Amino acid sequence: MHIAIIGAGISGLMTALELAEQGCSVDIFDQQHAGQAASWAGGGILSPMYPWRYAPEVNQLAQYGKSLYQMWNEKLLPITGIDFQIHDTGMLIFDREDFDIGLNYAAQFNEPMQQCDLLNRKQLERVNPHISAQFQQAIYFPQLSNVRNPRLLQSLIGYLKQHSSVRFFEHCPIEQLIIQNKKVQGVHTEDGRNFSADHVVMSCGAWSQHWSEQVQRKISVHPVQGQMLLFKTPENWLPTMCMNRVMYLIPRQDGHIVCGSSMADCGFSTKVDEQTQQDILTACLEMVPKLEQFPIVQRWAGLRPSSPHGIPYIGAMPEIENLWANFGHFRNGLCMGAGSARLLRQLMLGQEPLVSPIAYSPERLKKQDLISS
Repeated sequence: MHIAIIGAGISGLMTALELAEQGCSVDIFDQQHAGQAASWAGGGILSPMYPWRYAPEVNQLAQYGKSLYQMWNEKLLPITGIDFQIHDTGMLIFDREDFDIGLNYAAQFNEPMQQCDLLNRKQLERVNPHISAQFQQAIYFPQLSNVRNPRLLQSLIGYLKQHSSVRFFEHCPIEQLIIQNKKVQGVHTEDGRNFSADHVVMSCGAWSQHWSEQVQRKISVHPVQGQMLLFKTPENWLPTMCMNRVMYLIPRQDGHIVCGSSMADCGFSTKVDEQTQQDILTACLEMVPKLEQFPIVQRWAGLRPSSPHGIPYIGAMPEIENLWANFGHFRNGLCMGAGSARLLRQLMLGQEPLVSPIAYSPERLKKQDLISS
């Protein structure tokens, strides 16, 4: 089976990995370098932030993220030499209005990564001695982890590029799908080349709406910018992730601390602005004032693929045979990426799915969002 994948972010790369390991031949197309659009820019938390604020379908796929990334890291590390650096830090959440909700959620669903405890100030200081004195309590999720997403992407790309069944076509925008008799036959590139394929997967992230006209569906995915900044501290200086009012601190093992993130509808712009960066800095220093003594070494912005309720579209596109979707993950592309790719592989190859696929079906795009018939 020969498969063309449009988009080489985390969704496209994980889909390629799943399919190639099942014996499929895969062509991966991207309009720029693989892994350089949005996937590298996020924080890498292996759970939705405030999972009780998300639809159950989001958490259902996200729960597979950590175990699948651990499995793939063990497989790829000897070949690529790149460790994903899955970092078991736990997380502290300081939003008082979420304390009862979070504790009730943990008790109700009994998911290992969502188990939490309410800490008093003394307990809080034992877990993380750098937290501001203004926070006398926090809910603590000891089993939450983060992955260093640029390293994850580097490892995936390195492994797939040496794979005998995979070809990369970077800086190669796809102009249109080749469709005959309502069946996809391949893709046509901007520079005039045709590539045949038995199946085509659209994993275009924030750019997915580009295909609305050709597939005759309104693809309700649009870019939402998120800005970040990066501190450099001593190794293992900050022992836990921290969260307050949707702003977060994510420590890496080497002392880098990722801080974010904003939300802005500004098209496909990835420019950072002074006011937003100051807002992020203020929120981070409110949680950990001692960060002020360390240098900020980088600032950047990424584009999230916003979708209704954050539930991605995974599965067969309606009315066009052999065309598949894996897009619309909004803020949770990384933590849902491994589970989404596995689910799509199972659907494409007629295997038993790890979760019911109905809630993710692109059939949701069908009638009420029909552009023209």
